[in-house]
Amino acid sequence: MLLGLGLMLLLSLAHAQTLHRGLGPEPDSLDIHRAQSLSALNVLRDLHEGLISLDARAELIPGLAEHWTVSDDGLSWRFWLREDARWSDGSVVTANDLVAGWQRLLDPATASPQAAWLDRVRSAVAIRNGHLPPDRLGIEVISDHQLLIHLERPTAWLAELLTHPATFPWPGDGVPRYSGPFLLDDQVPGSHIDLKANPEWHAAEQVRLEAVRWHAIEEPTVELNRYRANELHITETIPPGRLDWLRDQFGTELRISPYLGSFFLTFNVARAPFRNQVDLRRALSLVLDRQLLTERVLGSGELPADRLIPPGMPGWPGDYAKSDEDMAARRAQARELYRAAGYSERRPLTVELRVNTSLAHRRMSAAVAAMWREHLGVRTRQVSEEWKVFVANRRHGRLTQIVRGGWIADWRDAGNFLQLFVSDSPLNYSFWSDPDFDSLMLEADLETGGARQALLYRAEQRLLDAQVIIPLYYYVSRHLVKPDIRGFEDNPMDVHLSRWISLE
Repeated sequence: MLLGLGLMLLLSLAHAQTLHRGLGPEPDSLDIHRAQSLSALNVLRDLHEGLISLDARAELIPGLAEHWTVSDDGLSWRFWLREDARWSDGSVVTANDLVAGWQRLLDPATASPQAAWLDRVRSAVAIRNGHLPPDRLGIEVISDHQLLIHLERPTAWLAELLTHPATFPWPGDGVPRYSGPFLLDDQVPGSHIDLKANPEWHAAEQVRLEAVRWHAIEEPTVELNRYRANELHITETIPPGRLDWLRDQFGTELRISPYLGSFFLTFNVARAPFRNQVDLRRALSLVLDRQLLTERVLGSGELPADRLIPPGMPGWPGDYAKSDEDMAARRAQARELYRAAGYSERRPLTVELRVNTSLAHRRMSAAVAAMWREHLGVRTRQVSEEWKVFVANRRHGRLTQIVRGGWIADWRDAGNFLQLFVSDSPLNYSFWSDPDFDSLMLEADLETGGARQALLYRAEQRLLDAQVIIPLYYYVSRHLVKPDIRGFEDNPMDVHLSRWISLE
C-alpha cells in the first residue's frame, strides 16, 4: 500500500510541474490565419489541433479526426471527427468549425499569407482571388462529425498540410476557446505566454504537464544564461560561434539535428539597384564565403548552402556535393561582373541589408557586409528591426533592397519552399515575376512522384539562375534540453509538441 501511495505521489508531482520553454522572438500573431513566425506556430500547435496531428518524432497521427479515407482517384478525402472532441469551453468541435476556418483563411478580407496553401481544394483559387464567395469551397459537411474534401488534383502531402495551424478549426472572432491540449492562461508582451492543460481536450489524461510557460527571448545569449540559471528546461536555439564550448559544457544536453530549413538573402528585384541586374546580383552572391560564414561567424552547426531546397527532402534529386571552385576564382568573376554593371572603387554600389533583431542575424549581416566591402567595395547600410516591424517592411517592399529570408518546411515537399516565389504569392518578398517559373509550378501541380520532382527541380534552377536569392546556409535544429526532460525527440521538422513532453 505504501509503495502504491508513493508512486501516486510521484506521478502527481510530475504532472503538477510547469515546463519552461524558450520561444525566440515574440509571436507576430496568435490568429491561426495570420500567424507566420515560427514562434507563433509553436504556441498555436499547443493551443489548437487539426484533423491530423504529429507524434513526438513528427510522424502523422490522428488528431481531431479518428480516421480518414482517400478515394482511388485521390480527389476526395473523407474524415470522421472524434465525437468526444471539445473546445476548451466544453462545446463540441464539429465539421462546421473546420469549414468556417477554411472559408475564413481563403476570404480576401482576411489577407492570410497562407491562403494559397489550399489551392488544391476545389474553387479555392477563385475564392482567394475574389471571384467566388467562400461558401463555394469544395469542402462538404456530411454530418457534425463527418467531412468530405474535394480536390482539383491529387495531393499526396494534404495529410501533412492538415497539421499546420492555418488549417485548424476556427474558434470564432474574439472567442477565447481552444481545440488543443492546452489553453491560453496569460500573455505578457515581450515576456512570456502562459498555457495550462485543457481538461476538455479529448486526450487530456495523456498530458503530463499542468502548465507551459513560453518565454519570449530574442537574444540567444540571454536565453543561454537563463538556461544555465535553471530558468528554462528547453531553449529555442543556441548562441552563434560557441558550439565547441557548448559541447564541452553541456554534453548530451546539446541537441543538434538535421532540419528541413534554408536561410537566404532575398533581393527586391522590382526596384533599383537590382531591377534587371542579374549579373550584379550574381556578383554579390559569388563573393560570399559560405564555409567561413557557417563555421566562424555562425558556428552553431549550420551547413553551407548554394541551393534553396535543403538536403533530406524526401525524393529530391538535388546535388549537394561541395563545389570545388575556389573562392579566389569566384571573387575574380564577381569583380568582373561588378565592373560590367557600372560599379567601381570610385563609384561603389550602396545597398541596404535588412534583418530582424537577433545576435546571429546581426553577426551574419556584418560578415556579409564586410565581404562585400573587402572584395567589391560595396557600401552596406545594415538595418536591424524588431520582428513585427521587419515582417511588415519586408511584406510591403517599399523600403527594402536586400532582406533576410528563410523557410522552414511546413510539409515535406519541395513545392512548399518554391511557392514563395510564384508571382502572386503574398510571401514573395522578392517581387519577382517570371511566367516560365510560374508555368513550371503549375505543371508540377498536375504531376506526382518523379515527374513532379523533376519539374520542381527545374523551377528551383530557374530561380537560382535568375539570382533572386543568395542561399547562405541550411538550418540544423539546435536546442539545449535539461536531463530531466522526457519526450523531446529530435526530428527533421523540429516540431516538439508540449503534449508529449514531461518532467521526470
